[in-house]
Amino acid sequence: MIRILLFLLGTWATGVQATNVIFILSDDHRYDFMSFMPEAPEFLETPHLDRLAREGAHLKNAFVSTSLCSPSRASVLTGQYMHHHKVVDNQRPVPEGTVFFPQYLQQAGIKTAFVGKWHMGHDLDHPRPGFDHWVSFKGQGAYFDPALNINGEQKSFKGYNADVLTDRALEWLAENHDEPFFLYLSFKAVHYPFQPAKRHHGRYQGKKIDYPETMAFTEENYETQPKWLKERRYGIHGIDHMETGAFDKDPVPSFDELYWRFCETVHGLDENIGRVLGFLDEQKLSEDTLVLYMGDNGFALGEHGFYDKRDAFEVSIRVPMLARAPAMIQPGTVVTQMVQNIDIASTVLDAFGVDQQAGTPKMDGTSFLPLLKGEALPWRQHILYEYHWEWNFPAQPTTLAIRTDRYKYVYYHGVWDINGFYDLESDPHERHNLIRVPAYRATIEAMRNQLFRELAASGGLDMPLRPPKGVQFYDRKLPR
Repeated sequence: MIRILLFLLGTWATGVQATNVIFILSDDHRYDFMSFMPEAPEFLETPHLDRLAREGAHLKNAFVSTSLCSPSRASVLTGQYMHHHKVVDNQRPVPEGTVFFPQYLQQAGIKTAFVGKWHMGHDLDHPRPGFDHWVSFKGQGAYFDPALNINGEQKSFKGYNADVLTDRALEWLAENHDEPFFLYLSFKAVHYPFQPAKRHHGRYQGKKIDYPETMAFTEENYETQPKWLKERRYGIHGIDHMETGAFDKDPVPSFDELYWRFCETVHGLDENIGRVLGFLDEQKLSEDTLVLYMGDNGFALGEHGFYDKRDAFEVSIRVPMLARAPAMIQPGTVVTQMVQNIDIASTVLDAFGVDQQAGTPKMDGTSFLPLLKGEALPWRQHILYEYHWEWNFPAQPTTLAIRTDRYKYVYYHGVWDINGFYDLESDPHERHNLIRVPAYRATIEAMRNQLFRELAASGGLDMPLRPPKGVQFYDRKLPR
């Protein structure tokens, strides 16, 4: 009865709504590493992600507001920028009193579950507000034989992390799909160090790798870029940190091994997403269930000499995002507008027809559900990006950025260096920094002023200083 009533009310209010929502979040999955993408490696196999795009929508310009695990996940759950939710690094838990959007779903009578990687506070795995059912682990967890906190009780499991999490998610769905539900399935995959399931290890070994053009240590790649980019090549997340020889006793594998294992881990992730879609098909739930998929941030695989995220380059801030709900989304829909992780909360609430209560924390994001339905509406013309320097990984400076459909301005705080400005239309790989080109001076100044004006208006210039916590990876290898 509740399912029927909610569906009828949603239909009356906005035409068509979802009765259920499954939000799937992965870790460090690049926007272009899905086999339907023309930029993807030819050998990569992601048939189930391809299916989501084919049967639903591909949001081809999806971004995060902070390219780091914990801040990005907090933005998903709160609908807020980092400077509002205050989760600025991977070391510390969410501030007391933070409100997560599933709490509004609970109040509307919708069953909620969280299964997977929480990662806001390394040492914590206890149940959090907003979820009737809880399955998680501490920090990064383990790829094999994970220990899970299930509703406050510790249990150990044998097997591959992504398989185990999917098993737990399907168990909950099997018992709770008779009423409206929200499932947040948060995979550890494909977080570094990349470890595929044993059945997939070596699947792509020896396959040809198309190295990115900005990976080469050449004058052309660095003559206009900030100095810190070149220096980062020799730090913990730099290509030249791993490629200086076995006698350096560096635990990081060769680049080729890193690349192949990444792709194999993506394939295993896709396989488990397929299991979730298969369950929906078997239970005849596919039609009125909105499935949303995204990555928590991007990941460089050689671009600019890096293997990480954090910076404001495209491969770091762009993420894969797909949505399928046959009752409301036309197959093969492509959304070209720029959406962000801060939009997820509003979109899920909109899908259920649930309003945010008066007096609750303001969200920075906007529902993109109308875009999925093919409706025209005014939309943002630019996105903002923020990252605060971490004591643990000091190579990446505090970074603020503003991006339009064509241009990107990047401001680096606290370093004796130049800023960045890129024409994404003529230089999509951000190989040539135009910050010193006089012809762009007016555009650069306008974008810089807008960036700081908007951040100042919302409190984004009050940057927190945290006491050091955890291990600092400060050492750099010397150039050879």
